[in-house]
Amino acid sequence: MKTPSLLTLALCVRLIAASIDRQVIVSQFNPTRYASSNSTPMQVGNGNFAFGTDVTGLQTFLPFGTLSSWGWHNFSLPTDANQTVPEDFTGLDWWTHGRLVNYDQPNPAEPVISNWLIQNPQRLNLGQVGFWFEPSLNVTEESLVGKVQTLDLYSGIITSKFEFLGKNLQVKTAVDPDSDTVSIQVESELLESGELGIFFDYPYSDVNKFDAPFVGVWNATSMHTTSLQQSEGQAQITHEIDATTYYTSIKWDVEASITGPENGTHRYTLLLTSNCGNTLDLSVNFSPSLTKDVPTADTTSLTSQSWWQQYWETGAFIDLTSTPSTNATELQRRIILSQYLLAVNSAGHDSPQESGLVSNGWYGKFHLEMPVWHLGHWARWGKWSLLERAIPGMYERFLPTSIQRAQEQGYEGARWGKMSDPTGRSAPGEINSLLIWQQPHVMYFAEMEYRDFPGEETLKKWDELLTWTAEFMVSFAWWNTSTGVYDLGPPMYPVSENTNPNATINPTFELAYWRFGLSIASSWKSRQNLSIPAKWTHVLNNLAPLPIENGTYIIYEGIPNMWIDNTTYYDHPAMTGIYGLLPPLSIPSFNLTIMSNTASKIASIWDFSQLFGWDFPMLAMNAAKLGEPDKAVGYLLDPNFVFDGVGMPVGGPRVATPYMPGSGSLLLAVAMMAGGWDGMSEGVSAWPEGWVVRSEGFARAM
Repeated sequence: MKTPSLLTLALCVRLIAASIDRQVIVSQFNPTRYASSNSTPMQVGNGNFAFGTDVTGLQTFLPFGTLSSWGWHNFSLPTDANQTVPEDFTGLDWWTHGRLVNYDQPNPAEPVISNWLIQNPQRLNLGQVGFWFEPSLNVTEESLVGKVQTLDLYSGIITSKFEFLGKNLQVKTAVDPDSDTVSIQVESELLESGELGIFFDYPYSDVNKFDAPFVGVWNATSMHTTSLQQSEGQAQITHEIDATTYYTSIKWDVEASITGPENGTHRYTLLLTSNCGNTLDLSVNFSPSLTKDVPTADTTSLTSQSWWQQYWETGAFIDLTSTPSTNATELQRRIILSQYLLAVNSAGHDSPQESGLVSNGWYGKFHLEMPVWHLGHWARWGKWSLLERAIPGMYERFLPTSIQRAQEQGYEGARWGKMSDPTGRSAPGEINSLLIWQQPHVMYFAEMEYRDFPGEETLKKWDELLTWTAEFMVSFAWWNTSTGVYDLGPPMYPVSENTNPNATINPTFELAYWRFGLSIASSWKSRQNLSIPAKWTHVLNNLAPLPIENGTYIIYEGIPNMWIDNTTYYDHPAMTGIYGLLPPLSIPSFNLTIMSNTASKIASIWDFSQLFGWDFPMLAMNAAKLGEPDKAVGYLLDPNFVFDGVGMPVGGPRVATPYMPGSGSLLLAVAMMAGGWDGMSEGVSAWPEGWVVRSEGFARAM
């Protein structure tokens, strides 16, 4: 018998210790819709696969996404005779402290292959599954009467009901926790009369930086092929799109058959044979390889209920429902719905893309500066089994290419990329190649795990990754003989990404994060009774001080007109992250008065309408640590930080909806406020006066 891991035992302890009636609280926030949204679906999924529905419970009128971790596609390589393979791409050289360094940036002399590498691969919409109505009826959503759709969060099942031609229809939609299978259970007299069936359709890929709310092109039918094979009670549709092939395996429980494709389309239709009753149980599995054992719809429904019950009953939990405040109710709604949506969209084998498995942003790629916001909450809420799907495995997979990236640029260690696909290749881009704040994330994840699970197993698990990462960070820091300190940059982009990369030097957040990362890497060696490399200590002790101007921290050292030129304060106010996301810094240049002054200045003049979702929880964490709980909650409920009726975080003016880091960062901030943090004074609350907060399972944050 396998011995339970420390993580499993911890989850069991937290389950046994639970005292809050979680099901009652969760179920209060089951979302209901009476019409389809044109921007977001209601979803079921398992973290690696998600199925988005319109108000019918399928994708009948709106082709919302069926997306997965594995479903990626490359367009054919360019046909330019001089630029036919990725190896033809050479990037650009930039002067970097007296030497030329090559960066993966679009080369004007190589526009075709540069653009291909940016756009490829893209994440695929695997297919559309919807209700087929007798064509002569010309059915639209407006034709349906009494539409109501509810997601039962505790079971992960969507129930959709409506009436058509005087006949009722009910469908239950769920996803299997362990496979890319959606189950569909339909009850309606329309099935028996032949006026209702199920269709399956397939799009071609689209080349849009933001492909939302729908992914794919539905009229490029000549660009790809589909084929059908079927036998009694089951069928298989093969989709070939350029060099990508995947399969849809379909299983049903009554006498029925599939026909198609319809002329000039890739649409197939399943209809029941006459007099076969008014129920249909259907399982639809998507896979890159042939699938023999597709779970039945009944089985999927049961496993979904079991998985979601366990999900809600393990790990940490917070109850704000006894607080007589509409703000508390709305914050509780956001917390509950974010927990559901992150398990559906952001619990896969890689760091999720910003739009999760809803639609495509940045061609479906994910960003390696975002994992702490995307995934850090799993650790803080005690959902370690979900974090372990991606972390540290993703970093281990990407380590060889990250070492190569550093070596080719003349650095030691491993330089982590930015806009990535599952291979770890970072797409060409000026910001992509010059951003650096993703480097210490490895230390952040490692330290979170060590705090919950101190011991040799954790130390060995992370040691290699921390060592390679620290080696790069030390190598990247440049000794300035004039000032006698180590500088960061130039060239570089800070968190805010809106500064001149050749003028950006010693940004506040990156300096603080470098100190944090190297401190953790050094502690890691000490905990193992290993010597700390002397160069690590020298860089750590001699990093440039945090830049200060007029009693405030500024974006980077020497930035002109920091609080006067409004072009500087419309992006991420990362200075607040040095005391909130990060623990207090034991350096002379960190001062709480200066930190408070900075937070006040940001609150008074920053353009919040231009912020991204995770900015508000970052501001909230800073406000909480500064002893301003009303401001902290205010940031989490800021009018510019919007969550729609099903809990999707609205992207705002600069990114598409949903913007999932808003959900992850919200839960990270709430965990810190619920569990407290290192150095928090006894008797101090992170919540507004009068709030009744019950929580369980949260450990102290850093």
